Amino acid sequence: MRWKNDTIHGWGRAQSATCEIARPEKSSELAEVLAESAVPAMGNRRSYGDAALNDDGRALDMTRLDKFLAFDDETGILSVEAGVELGEITRLFAPRGWLPPVLPGTGFATVGGAIAMDVHGKNHHHIGSFGQHLASITLLINGKSRKIKPDRDAGLFKATVGGLGQTGIIVAAEIIMLPCKGDVMMVTERRVEGFDEFLTLLDGSEATYTVGWIDATAKGSALGRGILEEGETGSGLVPSPGRSKSVPFNAPKFALSAPIVKLFNWLYYRRVPEHGRTLVKPISDFFFPLDKIHGWNRLYGKNGFHQFQCVVPINSAAVLREILQLIANSGLASPLAVLKRMGEGRGGYLSFPMEGYTLAVDFPNTEAARVLIPRLEAMAVEAGGRIYFAKDSLSKGDKIADMYPDYSDWRKAVEKADPDRNLATDLVRRLKLRSAE
Repeated sequence: MRWKNDTIHGWGRAQSATCEIARPEKSSELAEVLAESAVPAMGNRRSYGDAALNDDGRALDMTRLDKFLAFDDETGILSVEAGVELGEITRLFAPRGWLPPVLPGTGFATVGGAIAMDVHGKNHHHIGSFGQHLASITLLINGKSRKIKPDRDAGLFKATVGGLGQTGIIVAAEIIMLPCKGDVMMVTERRVEGFDEFLTLLDGSEATYTVGWIDATAKGSALGRGILEEGETGSGLVPSPGRSKSVPFNAPKFALSAPIVKLFNWLYYRRVPEHGRTLVKPISDFFFPLDKIHGWNRLYGKNGFHQFQCVVPINSAAVLREILQLIANSGLASPLAVLKRMGEGRGGYLSFPMEGYTLAVDFPNTEAARVLIPRLEAMAVEAGGRIYFAKDSLSKGDKIADMYPDYSDWRKAVEKADPDRNLATDLVRRLKLRSAE
């Protein structure tokens, strides 16, 4: 197996790493690589920061290990290799009446990455996170294959789900699929005039899938205005998804200047009629709206972007309002801002979700944003919340134990599985998650 020197980056493009990468296509090739020494694994690098980077080291690209292994249409259990993309599972199985139980905002996320980050989706308030719907995970630990299950291997399983790939190489998984009505979505959109109304609607929504777009530039009585989308799967005539588009070059700085973003948000808010509307969409358009724009991260220019995503408890909604107000007053936000209601479900020790409200906002990579985001993080932590490792690129890691009460349990399991810390990544080092200090 050849190692190739390459420079890679997270999806936010604000952080990069130069490392040697191997891309095994078969299990035998993977074993051959790991016979030399354990190295971190990565998928399509859809995490925004440095979670999948290993500067001056080595890494495994698992995307060619993408075989569908088995499916039981009675139990709904799908067995796949770690490199399979969630969007591909959706494309193949939705017409058959099955969906991955949890889908994040991009279909390019791999199964291995979804496990390592314990991703959540638009239905978290009902069924929890991705890792809660796994019958098993196959790991390579110290060169040996081990199939772990949530009941039989509870400690190691919880350290693996949301565990940033630190317990071993995720090779395969058995996913408990979710029955669906078909491969289209019935989507109801409505305008929401402000923050308090948004929370009321999110709390009262009975839809299977719910998500809110926020105008993060709005102030005063319009603070927190946006669009609420509620969706249900359905069957019938599939509308044309339209052509995929791409961003061929880095956008100039003025493209995301405050006046342009404010105008765009104003127009986007008004695209939905005052009385709302119901649409039929291809299922991929609802779950993965940005995937049709290949390379959309280039819209932030050559310096890239950072995303701040936090979750705060229900009783800390007032703090979330303060966070949103600070963002609006900064004039730094991009048009990409999302608000969701989360339930209690989480699959692992370091899983992000908690019952409450989660806010995600993108910021161009500027000095002002790098000053603002730590302030937002501090406010979230003080409110009893936490940040999401899949999106973080700026945290110093000094409040991890406060954010994640099961951190010590994760660390014990990880040190046992990988005592030499061969699987540590740039994010793990930046946050000092496995530091001896």
